[in-house]
Amino acid sequence: MTASTLYARTNQRPDTTLVTVGRTVFGGPDIPMIAGPCSVESYEQLVTVARFLRNLGVNCLRGGAFKPRSSPYSFQGLGEEGLMLLGQVRREMGVAIITEVMSIEQIELAEPHTDCFQVGSRNMQNFELLRALGRQEKPVLLKRGFSATIEELLNAAEYILLGGNNNVILCERGIRGFDPSTRNVLDLGAVAVLKQRTHLPVIVDPSHGTGQRSLVAPLAKAAVAVGADGIIIEAHPTPEESVSDAAQAISLQELENLALQLVPVAFSVGRSLLLEPAGYSQPV
Repeated sequence: MTASTLYARTNQRPDTTLVTVGRTVFGGPDIPMIAGPCSVESYEQLVTVARFLRNLGVNCLRGGAFKPRSSPYSFQGLGEEGLMLLGQVRREMGVAIITEVMSIEQIELAEPHTDCFQVGSRNMQNFELLRALGRQEKPVLLKRGFSATIEELLNAAEYILLGGNNNVILCERGIRGFDPSTRNVLDLGAVAVLKQRTHLPVIVDPSHGTGQRSLVAPLAKAAVAVGADGIIIEAHPTPEESVSDAAQAISLQELENLALQLVPVAFSVGRSLLLEPAGYSQPV
């Protein structure tokens, strides 16, 4: 069986599909950023991040209300309360929300408060969840499983596309390796492969890919250079106090510095960073 028949929907179009989340378009010449805390902790935390992102020129806020954690004793998220906080900040600040759902039941709960559903690494092959997301209209950000092949990621995307939802964004977030120097092995080669094999936008998560805040910036630059259609970053007002994934979260000031550094990298590969607030200018 050839790749074109095996991935009938992920590989059937010659051009990259444009997926719109709020006002932000993924898959075009401009490279968007998504940023925010790993977990929703409070209204004050979210509104601080949202205000900073809006001033920076970033329109997509990530934040987890439901958190799949390896240990049942770790913080599991605020649940419905977290969704309500995301919805409130969405209305007040005008940012688009991206949040994770782990079950079919959570889709209905999250739908009024989000602009894009995220499927995390642990649920990449939760096929009933993927089918249900295919039956609704909002975009889906599908993260690669930490032991998944590229073929398995594409097949997971097929479950969503076959349901009629063509608004799928693929995310490389690192795979499990043998070297404990980084949390995962960020597979940037997979980005180049996916860009050849599918019309779906491909973004990169250097936060989970490295697990160390000092490594987020260099891997984000490499991701843009290799052809990523977007970057998703864990950023927190006080990273050391984050209730989850504190080691990989960067500060808001570090996020701004990274955005500035990504502008010339994007320009060097013929693209632009989607970042245009007052005081910033793109190379011409």
